[in-house]
Amino acid sequence: MSTQFDVVVIGAGPGGYIAAIRAAQLGLSVACIDAWQNGQGGPAPGGTCTNVGCIPSKALLQSSEHYDQVNHHFAEHGIEVKGVSLNVEQLLGRKNSVVKQNNDGILYLFKKNKITFFHGKGAFTGKVESGWAINVTGTTTADIVGKHVVIATGSSARELPGLPFDEQQVLSNDGALNISAVPKKLGVIGAGVIGLEMGSVWRRLGAEVTVLEAIPEFLAALDQQVAKEAFKIFTKQGLAIQTGIKLGEIKVGAKSIVVPYTDAAGAEQKLVVDKLIVSIGRVPYTGGLQADTVGLQLDARGFVVVDGDCKTNLPNVWAVGDVVRGPMLAHKAEEEGVAVAERIGGQHGHVNFNTIPWVIYTSPEISWVGQNEQELKASGRAYKAGSFPFLANGRARALGDTTGFVKILADAVTDEVLGVHIIGPMASELIAEAVTIMEFKGAAEDIARICHAHPTLSESMKEAALAVDKRTLNF
Repeated sequence: MSTQFDVVVIGAGPGGYIAAIRAAQLGLSVACIDAWQNGQGGPAPGGTCTNVGCIPSKALLQSSEHYDQVNHHFAEHGIEVKGVSLNVEQLLGRKNSVVKQNNDGILYLFKKNKITFFHGKGAFTGKVESGWAINVTGTTTADIVGKHVVIATGSSARELPGLPFDEQQVLSNDGALNISAVPKKLGVIGAGVIGLEMGSVWRRLGAEVTVLEAIPEFLAALDQQVAKEAFKIFTKQGLAIQTGIKLGEIKVGAKSIVVPYTDAAGAEQKLVVDKLIVSIGRVPYTGGLQADTVGLQLDARGFVVVDGDCKTNLPNVWAVGDVVRGPMLAHKAEEEGVAVAERIGGQHGHVNFNTIPWVIYTSPEISWVGQNEQELKASGRAYKAGSFPFLANGRARALGDTTGFVKILADAVTDEVLGVHIIGPMASELIAEAVTIMEFKGAAEDIARICHAHPTLSESMKEAALAVDKRTLNF
C-alpha cells in the first residue's frame, strides 16, 4: 500500500527543499525526493546550487581571491610574504567540505521539520483517487501518493552540439569546479555568469584564460555603463575576452583542444587550450519524470509549462525553479517554492519578478535589480540617473578596493526607484537595500534621507541617490 502525503516534492534544490520546509511549517505532511549523491554514495540534497553551482563556486572564488591578495596586494598593507605556494588538493578539499556542510544542513532541516526524505528519483505513474502516484527508485525504493506534487527538478548544463562533456578536458560547471591542477591555458566558451566566475577563479590561480562569446556586446543583459566598466577591469586583470565570435569545429586531442573561430572583424583565428569550459546556458531537467504518462505539458524547449502561480496543466501539480520560465537563479526558485507551499496551504504566496536581484561574483562583484538604462530608453519612460564612484568612498579606500560605482535610475516625475546597478566591492550585499526600497516602491529621495553608518560601502548607495537629484555630498 502506498504511503499518502499532502505534498510530495520532486527535487531538493533551492526551490524543492524550501517548498518542502514551508509546506511542513504550515502543518502539511511532506515528502521530498532527491537523487544527488556525494562521493560515498550518500544523499547530497541542495541540487546544482549546493553541489556544483552557487556554493562550491563561491568557495573557490574566495580561495582564489585570498591567493591573489597574498601575491599582489598584501605588500601595500606592509605584509611581506615570500615563498607562496598553491595546494590545489587542499583548495578543492575545502570546497568539498563547504558543500558537505550545506548538504548535511538540509538533511537536518528535513528532520527538524518532520519531512520524509527519499534518496532516489521520482517519477509519475498515474492519477489515483487521493492524488498522484509517484514511484521512487534509487537508494530508496517506494511507491507514494501526493495530494499535491511540486516539481523542482532543476536544470543541467547545455552542451555544444557534437562536443559532449567529458569533465576532464571539456568541462561543464561541474568539471570546472574540480580541475586537479591549474591549467596553463584555459578556454571558456560563453561570457555569462558561470564563464566569468570560473574564468576568474583559474586566472587568479595562474591560468592564462581566454573567454569567447558569440554575442557582440559584452554582458548584454547588464546596464551598458556597468558592462563597459566590467570589460575594462576584467581585461586589465588578464582575462582575454573576445565577443562577436563564430565557432568552428572544435577538435579534442589527447593533450590539447583546438578551438577555431572567426573573430568580430571576420578574421580566422585558432585557440589552443589545455582545458575548455563550456558555459552557454542551461536546459531544464525533466528526464525520468515520465511526464508523458500523466500528460504533463512541456514546452518546445523542455520547460514545464506553468501559469503565473506555478500551476501546471495537471490539477494539484506545481513546478518551480529552473524547470519553469523565468531567471535560473537559486533565490528565484526559493521564492517560488515558498509561494507554492503557501498557495497549497490556503495562503496567497507572491513572487515579484521585477525585484529579483542578480549577482556576478567576480572581483569586482556586479549586482543589479530592476530595469537598466537602455531598457528605460527603449520603453520611452522618462527617468533620472545618479551614480557615485567607490573611489570617493572612505571605506572602499580603507579596503584598498575603489573600483566601480553605484548607479540608481528613478522615474523623472515620481522619483520611484526603477533600477539599481552596482559594480564594486561587496556589490552582492549592497543590492539588498535596493531590492527593499523597490519592493516598497520607494523613491531615490527615501534612500538619500536614510542615515547610513560611516564609514561603510553602503554610503555609496546614499550618495548615488543624492546624485539622482544632483546633490552628492562627497563627490
